[in-house]
Amino acid sequence: MPFTRILIHAVWGTKNRDPFLTKEKLSVIIKHIKENAITKGIYITDINGHLDHLHCIISLNRDLSVSKTIQLIKGESSFWANKVKVFLPKFEWADEYYAVSISESQLQKVKDYIENQQEHHKKKTFKEECDEFLKKYRFDNFG
Repeated sequence: MPFTRILIHAVWGTKNRDPFLTKEKLSVIIKHIKENAITKGIYITDINGHLDHLHCIISLNRDLSVSKTIQLIKGESSFWANKVKVFLPKFEWADEYYAVSISESQLQKVKDYIENQQEHHKKKTFKEECDEFLKKYRFDNFG
């Protein structure tokens, strides 16, 4: 049996960066994402967000690519949220996302960052955060 441990820090936003993820709604969608991920063999170790986006650490399943993993999380969670009317009007995640690998030596730093999203976003918008992330990890194109 192969053993793998590939940690990914993934981030995605709401469509048009709409601020759907109020404190109450954020906890509802996070709870559902965690429960659903388990059924799909997706291992989310940490997840949190702020108003218009989510951050999570995923221990990548050896049988799923990053894109398939994110597709399963985003697609199912928006379908479920609309089905049970968690948000009004219709809820959608933005098409784009970003994901980078995390080394074991940086894991606690990323966990702390994700845990403190509300505090972090008192100083910086999601757009500012994205711009910094894209520059830091040398992404050329991100919508």
